[in-house]
Amino acid sequence: MSEFKDKKENELVKTLEDKRVALKNFRFSIAGSKTRNVKEGKALRKDIARILTELNKK
Repeated sequence: MSEFKDKKENELVKTLEDKRVALKNFRFSIAGSKTRNVKEGKALRKDIARILTELNKK
């Protein structure tokens, strides 16, 4: 979580967009049974929530 506290608002927005795209790609790969690491989705959702929390604080 400390990795997001030090970033500026525009950097957080860019990171948020990247994480959302990664989550979308993960969901499509799950539907096609192409991925093995199912914990990746949970980690991406947690990172998105942490970024949104930091954005709301600022």
